[in-house]
Amino acid sequence: MPSLSTVLSPPEPAGADTAGSSRRTSSGPSLSHRRGRMTKQHIERAGKCITGLCVVLTTLLVAALIFMVAQHGLATFITDGISLPSFLLGTTWNPHQTDASGAPLVGALPMILGSFAVTLLSCLLVLPFAIGLAIFIVEIAPGFGRKVLQPALELLVGIPSVVFGLLGLTIVVPWVRSWAGGTGYGIFSGSLVLAVMVLPTVTTLATDAIAAVPDTYREGSYGLGCMRWQTIRHVVLKSAAPGIMTAIILGMTRAFGEALAVQMVIGNAAAIPTALFTPTATLTSVLTMGMGNEATGTVQSDALWSLALILMAMSLVFILIVHLIGKKGAKIDG
Repeated sequence: MPSLSTVLSPPEPAGADTAGSSRRTSSGPSLSHRRGRMTKQHIERAGKCITGLCVVLTTLLVAALIFMVAQHGLATFITDGISLPSFLLGTTWNPHQTDASGAPLVGALPMILGSFAVTLLSCLLVLPFAIGLAIFIVEIAPGFGRKVLQPALELLVGIPSVVFGLLGLTIVVPWVRSWAGGTGYGIFSGSLVLAVMVLPTVTTLATDAIAAVPDTYREGSYGLGCMRWQTIRHVVLKSAAPGIMTAIILGMTRAFGEALAVQMVIGNAAAIPTALFTPTATLTSVLTMGMGNEATGTVQSDALWSLALILMAMSLVFILIVHLIGKKGAKIDG
């Protein structure tokens, strides 16, 4: 028989055990959820710290590089007493000799003109081929272009500069000599070699610029009755013009800073170029030939660092032009 306490005690409400068990079990997942959230926050903080550190290190590296080149390059004018106009406009480069006033003959004008001549001519030579290839890859035969032609062009990027220089020395220089006379060395030979070297860069960037044109532009042109070539000329190329200009400027930057391949085919004569087929020199060719032969801290070494400063300044100008073109293109698209 049940006891009196058992009879008088109120029965437990239904679901009490399940509610308690649910409270006990619900505390477990919430704790693990909080731990997972804390782990994700730690990972995000660590990622931000690592990326921030990389940004700081990269900025410091670029600043240190600019400072080092500027420090040595400006020593020519501050410490050695050479005037900036005579350095930029002088036509004789022979640092081991002096003029009537006792100043070294460090006129950089022949190398500056040689660098610009080779760069501009190479870009003029490569521009029609690069744009034609980009149009073919995107508009004419996208299947064959993307799968076969573009990978074949990108293989040229991995070829070392010395290989291009050797090919220019054994093929381009004798060929130019056979029909133009002279030694075969000069601006034209250097421009041909550089044109082949910058072709993958300009073509790839021009291809990306043309592919970025919305298909609605093409469809609207076709809807108005335009043919394919009319659409490519008046719609696609005009819309992709900022990207194509960026490709050209980056190709010029690549050509302006090339050293070894140009050195092997240009002739390395520090004289103002009078024709496309006469030997001359560039900033990079004089740097590669002279930097290892001069003692650090001498006037000759400082003059070479000044050439490097000019080269770096021109590269920064090219990069600035690229950013300006990009901003202009973004405003047009917007």
